[in-house]
Amino acid sequence: MRRRVVITGIGAITPVGNTVEEMWKSLQEAKSGIGPITHFDASHFPTTFAAEVKNFDLKDYVDDPKRFEHCGLNIRFAIGAARQAVNDSGVVDSVDPARFGVYLGAGEGQQDFARVMSLIAESQRDGHVDLEAFTRTGLTRLHAQQELEQEPNMPAGHLASIFDAQGPNLNCLTACAASSQAIGEATEIIRRGDADVMLSGGAHSMIHPFGVTGFNLLTALSTHNNEPQRASRPFDRDRDGFVLGEGAGMVILEELEHAKKRGARIYAELVGYGSTADAYRITDIHPDGRGAVACIRMALRDAQLNPEDIQYINAHGTSTEVNDKVETAAIKTSFGAAAYKTPVSSIKSMMGHLIAAAGSVEAITCLLSMRDGVLPPTINYETPDPDCDLDYVPNESRQAPVRRALSNSFGFGGQNCSLIFAEYR
Repeated sequence: MRRRVVITGIGAITPVGNTVEEMWKSLQEAKSGIGPITHFDASHFPTTFAAEVKNFDLKDYVDDPKRFEHCGLNIRFAIGAARQAVNDSGVVDSVDPARFGVYLGAGEGQQDFARVMSLIAESQRDGHVDLEAFTRTGLTRLHAQQELEQEPNMPAGHLASIFDAQGPNLNCLTACAASSQAIGEATEIIRRGDADVMLSGGAHSMIHPFGVTGFNLLTALSTHNNEPQRASRPFDRDRDGFVLGEGAGMVILEELEHAKKRGARIYAELVGYGSTADAYRITDIHPDGRGAVACIRMALRDAQLNPEDIQYINAHGTSTEVNDKVETAAIKTSFGAAAYKTPVSSIKSMMGHLIAAAGSVEAITCLLSMRDGVLPPTINYETPDPDCDLDYVPNESRQAPVRRALSNSFGFGGQNCSLIFAEYR
């Protein structure tokens, strides 16, 4: 028999709150965390707003913040969310370090934009970059530790060191599906017996000139600059792109008997995981949603559940024209008639798109919905789209019992992940 996996700790750093409960209160009250970009001067960009984390201080989570002075926001957010999750679970003193692992879906670190651009400018020779000059100057100006900390494997390494997690240590960066995939793969590690406890989730910040430029070039970002808080409008007919966010979400996954033995509080059991690829195009979803359909069905099969057994779907719901239409079609194809009876909502309407960290925060939202019997809303839903005709819990949270919840994450490159959580019984 495969081992059962439960969630015993959660933590979050988000644009709508730097604790799980603060985030959850904001979501229930339909509060937006979107506003003008302050991380850099974005006044000349097509998009001038984002969903930034506010009032975060690493000193609240570590005794030696100087150790992390060269770390980017991704690592800092990861540490904050992980500290919350570990403290919430109380697991550290009850686990063999060799049986405690880390699996993240964390993005790259903060880009040293100003320094790199100045090096490129100074290395120009007749309209071309002189690579010898660039290298020679770069060796004297670029900071070795800062360059190292940009690597996406670094957050998992830091967390292992902080919590003495000597078991499996991995990171995947499958775009917007990354942290959901990390949680799913961490679950498989426990199921097969290679660890008893896994710290899993994601952390990311792409609110920097490279990140905003890239998504603007893809025409993926909303340009609703005059009213930023109304810009993210998943499933609404007038949506014009997603809003870039940042943050981290972390969960403690634990083998059921290990959790029971120490008397842990259990949020839910992770019963279903599906992972597929569209095998189509780098940035486009397959128009029939074939990867998303297969992914949802795989998760249901893994959980041994039918669509009628799901009471809530936390949608990927980016607020782009194509994603929302295809995700809606995928839900209808995989759920059949049950699609019209199952509430669906997107918290990206309030906190933007946390990219690699999005799935983990959305998974935590599912756990809170199950705990409190509350469905978070999709705000800014004003004009129905004929292609998006499901129940999106518009504009206000809703009281409803949730025994099982599905969380979808679909990433650029065609990666698809679905997670199913169920009440522990």
